[in-house]
Amino acid sequence: MSVVKVIELIASSEKGIDDAIQNAVTEASRTIHNIDSVFVKDIKAHVKNGKITTYGVICKVSFRLDEERK
Repeated sequence: MSVVKVIELIASSEKGIDDAIQNAVTEASRTIHNIDSVFVKDIKAHVKNGKITTYGVICKVSFRLDEERK
């Protein structure tokens, strides 16, 4: 039986939304394996002097837990 866990992450990028999502996955992959999907819950942008400076995302990352080894 497979069990999936979901964690929520906040990530940002100066390049764009796609890069912010990739940053979330890259960072999570450093300590978590079996990542299956990413659901973007919210998107925002920080603005300074009328220009977007940083893109941010709140993501739900889903991953399968290792099955118990016998």
